[in-house]
Amino acid sequence: MRRLMKERGLRKDPGCSYVEHKDKVHLFFADDRSHPQTRSIYGTIVELQGLMDEKRNSKIGEVVIESLTGYHSEKLAIAFGLLNTEIGAEIVVFKNLRVCEDCHVFIKSVSRVTNRRVVVRDATRFHHFEGGLCSCNDYW
Repeated sequence: MRRLMKERGLRKDPGCSYVEHKDKVHLFFADDRSHPQTRSIYGTIVELQGLMDEKRNSKIGEVVIESLTGYHSEKLAIAFGLLNTEIGAEIVVFKNLRVCEDCHVFIKSVSRVTNRRVVVRDATRFHHFEGGLCSCNDYW
């Protein structure tokens, strides 16, 4: 399929997420390092992963998060939101593709460890994450 796309001069739009903050749109791509707050954004993700590990290890029966190594666009956008909004404020992220399973689990965990409501509008629906749960009931 990729070969046919290349031969025909077609290209797929890359996955991206964005957050609006102070009347400005902040756009993120996977593994993006172009944002002025890149160092803080990546540091926040690492910090969140540590908090999630602590929470997971302190509770019996928690869902095991197998892979939190990818820096997908929605993770970067959420980290930006955490850094730039008041504690407790809702974070709203828009994404041009569907949220992958890894990011869905990540965002549920973020909502739990930060006590924040996170809304992600992906290509198919609005996901409302709160207290470690998603409004889609993990059916997306």
